[in-house]
Amino acid sequence: MTAPQKNDILFFLAQLAVWLVVLLLVPIATLLATKSFMDARTIAMMLSFSLMSPFLLYFLNYYVLWKWFFAKRRYVLFFLCNILAFLFIHWRPFYYMFFAEVPHRGGDFQMPTVAWLGYASNFFIYFLLNVVAITAAIVIRHFIRLRKIRQQLEEEKHKTTEAELAWLKNQINPHFLFNTLNNISSLTQIDPDAAQDAIAQLSDLLRYAIYKTEAHKVPVNGEVEFMRDYIALMQLRCNEKTEVKSEFKIDNPQAQLPPLLFVSFIENAFKHGVSSNRNSTIDIHLSQDKDTIIFECNNTNYPKSDKDQSGSGVGLENSRRRLDLLYGEKYTWEQFVENDIYHIKITIPT
Repeated sequence: MTAPQKNDILFFLAQLAVWLVVLLLVPIATLLATKSFMDARTIAMMLSFSLMSPFLLYFLNYYVLWKWFFAKRRYVLFFLCNILAFLFIHWRPFYYMFFAEVPHRGGDFQMPTVAWLGYASNFFIYFLLNVVAITAAIVIRHFIRLRKIRQQLEEEKHKTTEAELAWLKNQINPHFLFNTLNNISSLTQIDPDAAQDAIAQLSDLLRYAIYKTEAHKVPVNGEVEFMRDYIALMQLRCNEKTEVKSEFKIDNPQAQLPPLLFVSFIENAFKHGVSSNRNSTIDIHLSQDKDTIIFECNNTNYPKSDKDQSGSGVGLENSRRRLDLLYGEKYTWEQFVENDIYHIKITIPT
């Protein structure tokens, strides 16, 4: 059994406060109307006696019977325990009514029918008051339980989303690393000095990817520098037939966005937009319009053959999934091929 939490204790005190208000409301109104303390005291005593049973049954159901029987769908035992509890609380009135002898009433004394009807109607109303108290306890406990279940589901959903986002981001990190290492490996045979500079540049990229992207969002200026360096490294695989242009227009360098969000699109442009024997173009734009960041990439479209597994499309799929998890319906995705040029445009809020 877990120890009661602070919220549970506060809610218990709040329930006591509600019952206290119900008990004192009429006596206080009587005192204000009649200015008679004795009348208010008398009414308070009568109400305390009348509310004792609903009070006890309310807390009995809220803290005991709901958990033991109602929540487990043992409804017969639930109703039976409530009836027994009601009879136990009122054993004195029932005893004197049906079993105890009343002095001086005579052996042939019979209660008038009108008196029995009055007693029965008062008892029915009082019984309904107890039923209302029991129902209130069950309903309140049920809604509190539903609220806790919703909170737990939201927490689990949030944890699942965070884990999936972390997994997707980790998929991106080695993806660009493998491609960059392949480019540098080819360069070592052609220009060792340039390869050494590229390794230094790669170390900066890795330092950023490992240590600067732990947060959910990072400043856009850091992302811009990362993309510039990444584009420079990817250009190592290009020859003179490839034209690469990039433009970054950021009004607020401290605007926040998720890290490494556009890397896969740049990688895809170099993967599917570059040919060794045909003219190729890659045009990358990143701009900021008030509270919106717009990424655009246009490149020549050279689809890979089925045998070429260098472009599996995993990066784009992961990026699309990340955008769905991060922004839902708040981002836009435009993607099409026109005149052998592949266009993609991503718009996200900051």
